[in-house]
Amino acid sequence: MACTRRTKTLVSTCVILSGMTNILCLLYVGWITNYVSNNRNVKVAGRTHEKKFEDDSRGETLRIIERLDRLESVVNQHIQEKPLKDGEDTADQTLSDSLFAHWGHDLGPESRKVALKKFQYYGYNGYLSDRLSLDRAIPDLRPDGCRNISYPSSLPQVSIIFIFVNEALSVILRSVHSAIHRTPSHLLKEIILVDDNSNNAELSENLQRFVDETNQQQPDFIKVVRHNKQEGLIRSRVSGWRAATAPVVALFDAHVEFSVGWAEPILHRIKEDRTRVISPSFDNIKYDTFEIEEYPLSAQGFDWELWCRYLNPPKSWWTQKNQTAPIRSPALIGCFVVDREYFEEIGLLDEGMEVYGGENVELGIRVWLCGGSVEVMPCSRIAHIERAHKPYTEDLATHVRRNALRVAEVWMDEFKSHVYMAWNVPQQDSGIDIGDIRERKALRERLHCKPFNWFLKNIYSEMRTYTETIAYGVLRNSLRPDLCVDQGPDSDNIPILYICHGLTPQVSVQSTAPGMCLPNPNIRKIMNNNLAANKMIHMMTFHLMISSGTIPHVSNLAHYQDAFNNIRGRR
Repeated sequence: MACTRRTKTLVSTCVILSGMTNILCLLYVGWITNYVSNNRNVKVAGRTHEKKFEDDSRGETLRIIERLDRLESVVNQHIQEKPLKDGEDTADQTLSDSLFAHWGHDLGPESRKVALKKFQYYGYNGYLSDRLSLDRAIPDLRPDGCRNISYPSSLPQVSIIFIFVNEALSVILRSVHSAIHRTPSHLLKEIILVDDNSNNAELSENLQRFVDETNQQQPDFIKVVRHNKQEGLIRSRVSGWRAATAPVVALFDAHVEFSVGWAEPILHRIKEDRTRVISPSFDNIKYDTFEIEEYPLSAQGFDWELWCRYLNPPKSWWTQKNQTAPIRSPALIGCFVVDREYFEEIGLLDEGMEVYGGENVELGIRVWLCGGSVEVMPCSRIAHIERAHKPYTEDLATHVRRNALRVAEVWMDEFKSHVYMAWNVPQQDSGIDIGDIRERKALRERLHCKPFNWFLKNIYSEMRTYTETIAYGVLRNSLRPDLCVDQGPDSDNIPILYICHGLTPQVSVQSTAPGMCLPNPNIRKIMNNNLAANKMIHMMTFHLMISSGTIPHVSNLAHYQDAFNNIRGRR
């Protein structure tokens, strides 16, 4: 579960290219696979009783100075090498800097080595976790009004499902302990642990010992599902659902800690309407210090790559002036609670997806289009570790891209072109096998689901669309072919030259309007930036044309060149 926190509306950075004379249009020849995914989290710490939209009132001079400073740091990062100590390599130094920046200054050399090894393996501070209480107290970060709400005793029971692969045993046990101690016993039917083929010995021996001891006191309370091969997060969640018996299932990562009173608000909403799929509100467990960091109340959405994102709650929620009210949400960030039978009726998760990514967005879209609803509950709070890296695969973006294109083909109608554009691949002959989608299309027809345009108009109206696009790609510097126009490292930055990777932060869009846009849901305002005509920037990978909201493939260079000349002639 890795999402970007965003509390601003979707806009884009535009680069005016009307003065350029040296633009070269090339057909698509391939794509870059060595891509670092754009999923950095902007964390907001501290108690906030009243959320307001921020107004950037800094002076223009200060902004220019800050941008120059940031640009200098980016350039220095790629043209200078940081000296390393003897016996160190770049990867070890990066891990060490990440882990020990705010923790471990009093550790001896041997302890630091052990801590660093565990951090590299788990993506969080397993060394510290092993030394924390399994029943530690965490702050109650619910809005004040939540403590005054009473719920009926006759709520449905829940099966809590934890998914893991090579997780630290202490982290799993802390998740289980907090679920048991902070869920009313009459509501918690069972806990199901799904081990997706971990190769860590203690997860087979020591974990099983804990399960056996618990089940001696309460038979069959904890079930363990073990995979003979690694299936990935998506199919693992379905495995957990198949083992569940309670009327409601809660699917979580095995690195969470539950806050008091988390279950009742969700179970009450589902009892009122079984077609509601509910997410708790999430706080962050810092991967290095394990401190709890409060996140502001948010809805959950996505960008056109189908990476999940935290959103500002809709205006209708703010006007209620009631922070305990459910927040309507376009999508889910991965952990959710749902009526067990309704989950099957709606199509579970798409088991044709691979490993991780996109399944949460697909579920949210599907639920909305097919008659259900998605909500975030402010009175239900759960803290979640945001790992420094994922355990499933080092090349996560490859799986997310495949899954995203699969979602686009099944659910997004004419707007599927936006997903192809975000991933910078052609719609025809993309070279990406998304698998057989006939069953998912049949599900959509059987459920009589609405068109995706309805979703954009009624549920996710802040999602920016690019229906006037005639082409997209990257802009490469002819003097330094390894540098491309990039959106820059910060949310209010001007475009910069950055090492080419060819995906979202560098994908430029040519539309029927003047200018070239760098679409980015993180950018807070539209920046019009004139680029000097003598910079010799080439246009690369521009290969598509638009028609009625769809971006069909251009068959040859001349076809595109004529269209491009026509656009330039209208300026």
